[in-house]
Formats: sequence, structure tokens, C-alpha cells
Amino acid sequence: MEQLVEIPRTQVKMAFVATCIEATARLLGTTYLDVYQRMKRVGMIERYIIPHYGTLHTESRENIVNGMIECLNRWEDSE
Repeated sequence: MEQLVEIPRTQVKMAFVATCIEATARLLGTTYLDVYQRMKRVGMIERYIIPHYGTLHTESRENIVNGMIECLNRWEDSE
């Protein structure tokens, strides 16, 4: 019988953050590192992605990425 391995919730959230960053970078045609640095600079990971994980992870990848781009652009514009 196969045993299931339970992954801590923190690791699941961090994997989701990485997926958001990678998918956003892919759609923008840039690198993961560029998007990560932009999101980090405006606090988007800590103030938007992680706190709203519960809602965000229920959305389609397309909706998530479009929302990430819109949010990132708005937050950068308000700096």
C-alpha cells in the first residue's frame, strides 16, 4: 500500500508563490528573477499573494496571472 506524504502548508504556499511568479514571467516574456524582484520591491508576495492564497489558489491559472500583472503594474505605478 502506498503511503501519502503530508506537505506542510508553508511549503504548499511557497510552491504556489513560485508558480505565480513563473507563470507571470512566462506571460510577460521575461525571467522569473525579474518578476520576483519586481514583486519583492513592492511587497506583493508578502502583502498580496501569501495572505490571499486561500482565494487565489481556487482561480484558474489564466485569471491568477492576469491579476498578478494588473496588481504588479498598479503597485509599481503608485510607488
